[in-house]
Amino acid sequence: MYTHETQVRVRYAETDKMGFVYYGNYPAYYEVARVEGFRALGFPYKEMEDSGVGMPVLDMTVKYHGPAKYDDLLTIKLIIPEMPRARMRFLYEIRNEEGKLVNTGETILAFMNMETGRPVKMPERMEKSISPFFKK
Repeated sequence: MYTHETQVRVRYAETDKMGFVYYGNYPAYYEVARVEGFRALGFPYKEMEDSGVGMPVLDMTVKYHGPAKYDDLLTIKLIIPEMPRARMRFLYEIRNEEGKLVNTGETILAFMNMETGRPVKMPERMEKSISPFFKK
């Protein structure tokens, strides 16, 4: 299992009239976690795209446990629970500064040749970076 944590501070523009993070912004937080998680593995997402491989979202689940508010410092925990193949499953836990769980989510992304739009295997370099986290 691979895990990585990153933090984001809630900006005013990300909140609704009540001062809570607008529900549609949580997927953007998930994306921040994925990009930073890949960067921590030593295989930045931009590098993968530059090589012609993208990762469209196939499925997403979002669950709200409580509100996050303007200026909260949120910790987003990214979890990759199993070794990816052609698809990659990500779990997310978002907590506020007090450690209270405010949101959980899951996304499934696929590796895709950006030129043809066809599915491809996980890039070799990524496989080398992530496989040590799944050795038994």
